[in-house]
Amino acid sequence: MKQVFSLWPAGTSVNREPGTGGMPRWARSAEPGRGRFPPARIGGLALLLLLPLLAGIALAAGPFGWIAACALLAAAAALAWRTSLAVEEAERSGKALFERAGISLWREDWSAVGEAILALRRAGVDDVLAYYVARPDLARGLRESVIIKDVNAFTVGMMGVTGKEALVGSLARILPNTDQTFDQWLLAIANGERFYRSEAHITRPDGSVLDVLFTAELPDSMEGFRDIIVTAIDVSGYKAAQARVAQMETEIARASRITTIGTLTASIAHEVNSPLAAVLSHAEAAQRWLDRAEPDLEEARSAMASAVRDGLRARDVVSRIRRFLGNAPRRSEAVDLAVTARDAILLIEREMRAGGISVHLDAEAGLPPVLADPVQIGQVLVNLMLNGAQAMASVEGPRDLTVRIRHTEGEVVTEVEDRGRGLDPAQLPRLFEPFYSTRPGGMGMGLAICRSCVEAYGGRLSATGEPGAGATFRFALPAAA
Repeated sequence: MKQVFSLWPAGTSVNREPGTGGMPRWARSAEPGRGRFPPARIGGLALLLLLPLLAGIALAAGPFGWIAACALLAAAAALAWRTSLAVEEAERSGKALFERAGISLWREDWSAVGEAILALRRAGVDDVLAYYVARPDLARGLRESVIIKDVNAFTVGMMGVTGKEALVGSLARILPNTDQTFDQWLLAIANGERFYRSEAHITRPDGSVLDVLFTAELPDSMEGFRDIIVTAIDVSGYKAAQARVAQMETEIARASRITTIGTLTASIAHEVNSPLAAVLSHAEAAQRWLDRAEPDLEEARSAMASAVRDGLRARDVVSRIRRFLGNAPRRSEAVDLAVTARDAILLIEREMRAGGISVHLDAEAGLPPVLADPVQIGQVLVNLMLNGAQAMASVEGPRDLTVRIRHTEGEVVTEVEDRGRGLDPAQLPRLFEPFYSTRPGGMGMGLAICRSCVEAYGGRLSATGEPGAGATFRFALPAAA
């Protein structure tokens, strides 16, 4: 089903001109604490600048100078008064627009994030996303440093609270660990993008969860990080309807598969039953010929020969069916593993959220495609991520699941790393065997199917891990020429 909104924001303009050292535009335009001169002070500044001039005119020109000085002073005072009124009116209009807008508006302070990213850039860290994916605890701390300064009346109603004070404070209070979009905020800011737009889910004070679409214009200076306006659209109803439609499509596809399997089963039964019935008939005839008072060996031999012929016919039917199913042409196309991983995460996002799992995706830029079936590779990723989530079901504290995709030596390598109970080295040799499972009640077919899918496209699947230290499943596929 087509996704109207995306968990992963599309990149806009990345400002990295030559000779800038890879610094984003906001880091080059102003140093921390340096901002524009407030317009409200223009009138006061004009008065301060005019006072020495007026004193000089009054002293030099006598009585007429005093008259001229007073006239200039009156004009400056009028200018200051009009400027003050204009500023106050603009502030009132802005506040009214903020409060009366029929959409959720948030004022947030991201200055700590801007300073942290600037420090990383100056320290030579180019891949900010990879830095924080490898250090999820630091990313969580950075999220806590984002401060919600104000919200409008529409937001108060949307969040089901009685006043703004229930929402003002750290962003971490409403953006849970299971949300995967904070990493994308960091990436957008580090790249110097102008706009941010992405799906997220937030937690209301009563514990319920809302699916929202966040949009924001990102600042062009360090000072701008102190007051970022974020809009939020509640898309929970749309997402629920989307999930219902997807469920209906799944049920229709399942019914179609059942019908297809039923038709195939009936066809196989018809093709096999006919020669088997003939075999039985010939065998019974041969038995009757042999049971006569004077056995007719020639007729018995003829009946047995016919039984053998029909038995071979039944064998050939089964062989043809196996060849048909086993040699079906595989669908191969150029697959972008980063896109496939994002789609797989979207597919199981609600299961991850329910299990308290924080999913982090770190995909190297400029990955070459691989030749494979995107549906099968997506299913491999889903299976490995769900296995990682199940391994962390009983883990206390943060449950981080990390997906890394890298290009190395003609291959695209994907790793799924969890912080679960780990793997027993004695189990590793049998881990991918059919019907072998380390989980109570497991069928032991998931990893076997994953390995079969990966190997079908010239790849390999492996696992590493130690008891209590989590596990990493890694599969490599040849990069397309």
